Amino acid sequence: MDPFCKNNYKNFLRRFFLPLILLLFTAWSLLKDDIARASALPAFYFNKTFTDTVPMPHPVTFPNRDSLAKDTARPVIKRVIDTIPSVMPDSLHLSDTSRIGRDSTGRDTSGIRISKDSLTAPVFYKAQDSIVMFVKKKEFRLYNKADVKYEQTQLTGNTMDFNQATGILTSRMGVDTAGKPIDKAVLNDGSTSSDMDSVQYNFNSGKAMIYQTRAQYGEGFVSSQKVKKQPDNTVFGFKNGYTTCNLDTPHFAFRARKIKVIPNTLIVSGPANLEIEGIPTPLFIPFAIFPISQGQRTGLLPPQYVVDQQKGLGLQNGGYYFGLGEYLDLTVRADVYSYGSWGASLSPTYRKRYKYNGGMNLSYALTRIGDPEVKEDYTRSQDYKISWSHSMDGKARPGTNFSASVLFGTSTYNQYNVTDAATRLNNNMSSSITYSKSWIGKPYNFSVAANHNQNTLSRQVTINFPDGSFNVNTLYPFQREEMVGTPKWYEKIGASYNLLFRNNMNFADSSFGKPAMFDRLQAGMQHQIPLTLSIPLFNNLTLSPSVSYTEKWYIRQQVMSWNEQKRNYDTTYNSGFYRSSAMSTGASLATALYGMYTFKNKNSKIQAVRHVMRPNIGVSYSPDLASKDYYMVQSDTTGRQSRFSYYDGAPFGPSPAETFAGLNFGIDNNLEMKVKSDKDTSGYRKVKILDGFGVNSSYNFVADSFNLAPFTLNARTNLFDKVNISFSGVIDPYQVDSMGYRIDKYTWKGEKFSIGRLTQANIAISTSFQSQDAKSKEKQKQKQEMEDEEGVLPEAQLEEQRRQMELMRTNPGDYVDFDIPWRLDLSYSLNYTRGRSQDRLRDTTIFTQGLNFSGDFSLTPKWKIIMSSGFDFRLKQISYTTLTVSRDMHCWQMSINLVPFGTYRQFSITINPKAGILRDLRVNRTRQFFDL
Repeated sequence: MDPFCKNNYKNFLRRFFLPLILLLFTAWSLLKDDIARASALPAFYFNKTFTDTVPMPHPVTFPNRDSLAKDTARPVIKRVIDTIPSVMPDSLHLSDTSRIGRDSTGRDTSGIRISKDSLTAPVFYKAQDSIVMFVKKKEFRLYNKADVKYEQTQLTGNTMDFNQATGILTSRMGVDTAGKPIDKAVLNDGSTSSDMDSVQYNFNSGKAMIYQTRAQYGEGFVSSQKVKKQPDNTVFGFKNGYTTCNLDTPHFAFRARKIKVIPNTLIVSGPANLEIEGIPTPLFIPFAIFPISQGQRTGLLPPQYVVDQQKGLGLQNGGYYFGLGEYLDLTVRADVYSYGSWGASLSPTYRKRYKYNGGMNLSYALTRIGDPEVKEDYTRSQDYKISWSHSMDGKARPGTNFSASVLFGTSTYNQYNVTDAATRLNNNMSSSITYSKSWIGKPYNFSVAANHNQNTLSRQVTINFPDGSFNVNTLYPFQREEMVGTPKWYEKIGASYNLLFRNNMNFADSSFGKPAMFDRLQAGMQHQIPLTLSIPLFNNLTLSPSVSYTEKWYIRQQVMSWNEQKRNYDTTYNSGFYRSSAMSTGASLATALYGMYTFKNKNSKIQAVRHVMRPNIGVSYSPDLASKDYYMVQSDTTGRQSRFSYYDGAPFGPSPAETFAGLNFGIDNNLEMKVKSDKDTSGYRKVKILDGFGVNSSYNFVADSFNLAPFTLNARTNLFDKVNISFSGVIDPYQVDSMGYRIDKYTWKGEKFSIGRLTQANIAISTSFQSQDAKSKEKQKQKQEMEDEEGVLPEAQLEEQRRQMELMRTNPGDYVDFDIPWRLDLSYSLNYTRGRSQDRLRDTTIFTQGLNFSGDFSLTPKWKIIMSSGFDFRLKQISYTTLTVSRDMHCWQMSINLVPFGTYRQFSITINPKAGILRDLRVNRTRQFFDL
């Protein structure tokens, strides 16, 4: 019997494999030189002849394959080294680090002959399972997680076929045992990444034919049934859908038959239909342009359609954006209404990295309300508003800073052009422009500013310009250049100099720019030279004597006179140069006293209570150098006279008119306890009972009357690290007569004992509660990574954050954090004022107290309610209330904003996509307070 019939494996190996081994050895001898030269960068050449022993199924044929095979140059494919790791007996994992060496002219320097029709760069490929080669057909196939990279293009998929004759690489997805797709083909060209069912890519021409693909461009996703990709990465799609929803089955999409994508520029489509939840809507658009470019681009800003019952039908915020380069841009917007009202705004912004940045907004509005033929109902108003913000990077010019925050305009601008009630309720507009300079290594600094404050309700305007200062820091003239040993007492004598100058005008806004405005000009300058000294007497006692001289210069005197007919004061001004001076000297002692009570019971929760007192006492003397600056004027119909100063209302005010020689005294207290705690490593923790409680006053020994000054009280504490409580008050120790005037008699010497009259007091309590943020660690990590990457936030980014906070304040429903289930902020304030009515006939006691709260809570993970309100106990009315209901619809957002009652009640509902590129695709219905 033939040995083969008996499974004689020895004879089988001897007769079959021995000749094969000899053949391979002979081939090795012929090729060892070439292989040795290419051993560092191994390559596989299809012009070598091998015998394929692995049967292969017939390759899959794709439609339009011939159209991609026009460029039939024969590439040389670089193959990875076949290595089978011992840890992976069931699979073949291939890796490649090889490259063919060429010089600057493209000539091969490795000694290997390269075909003229070879590719310009090597192709790297690998597969997790296996790689099968068909040498005669010049094809190969990669199985399981195939990966091919050529220059900047990378293609992955479940299986891949490559045909050298046509240069076409075919990749397709896989299907698991349940019939679900796995390992979809992914094409990444360096700028965009898209996944697909299958793709045919021509290495020679750079073209590709893709089937059932979905690619991301910026914030949007484009899904196509069939796509043809050009060498310049331009894409032509057939039966497409554009959406910003990142789900495989998006909630909405714009369906278009043809679409063109120009990478990093824009997406253009023909006629498109909006589809929601797979259902076509009646909304059709003739074409669509979706910009996907990054950075600054000039273009149109689409308007928003609105309905205003007072102004009519209108288009808001339409305009044009001008990108004027790296340092400057300009936004022009306009509003127009069917009843004749219109408005326009210019918003330039500028920036220079590490130098400065800023922005300005110039707005003008012409408002026409009512019928011009009916004058009683017709209103015509021309308004303007100007805002400017500028900030300077501190590293740009060390020691120099310039900043600006400007906001001013007409008093009626907000009334006719602002629908945000919170803005309308704010009656103040203010501005500040500041320049400061400090010299490095020098003891002086300089600053100058311009300030503006405007009340839109009273229509009064106050302007301070210029408002500046020049300061010389404390110098020690008797101090030795080289300090050795203990300094002498006189070496601690310090002197400094402070100069303030100010010009201010207080006028009605109707007189802006007119002579009446400049008639109210007040100017002044103040010089101050203080001398200080600090002498430690004992361990806890410090003596601090001081001397100070102040002189004030004015250009105008104010003279008040009583008008019997008007029963009021008339004011006249005298122009010239005037001066007023003041001087003071004194000394103060300060120390700290500690007291502690320890509980003997070691098992007690409270272990000890500590009380710290910080008393201070001082003597001071200031002579009367300004009595000439005061005069007496009749103040009421009874003939009673009051004292006025020529410099009331002037910058820095008048100097003291009385000699003071007396005591200044006060005390501050701190109370805390030591309790057991399992959370602290030491086993104990400190709990503050009172952060502070203090009383301050003074006594004048040389005054003719009212020697004792009123007592000022203050207290503050924080309970459970959650509740902040503060208190302040003023106690007058003197009695009053029947007309409410003070008399020189202490309250404790009256018929009933009293330590004083509480004339003013304030209590404020606030707290905040919040549930744990579900993503607090992730947010903190992202913030830290941003700070590590950027370092200190640039000024431009801080300015952008400020604008974002303004948007969040005006549109709370569009910026909801669903990661926090609930939040609650509470605040309570009580103000007490006791005085006399204007006609001096009766006492008046005014209590003002209010409770304010704000917060939000999630009904479900996607529904959130935000509310802000309060209650005024004096008026017994609910204060300004806002209610917002927000719904997270994944790629869309819905918000309902409601002001249910009050003068500024309103209602609005908005549904809009979250993506910024579709910001103008929104559904809005608003009814303002003047429509209701």
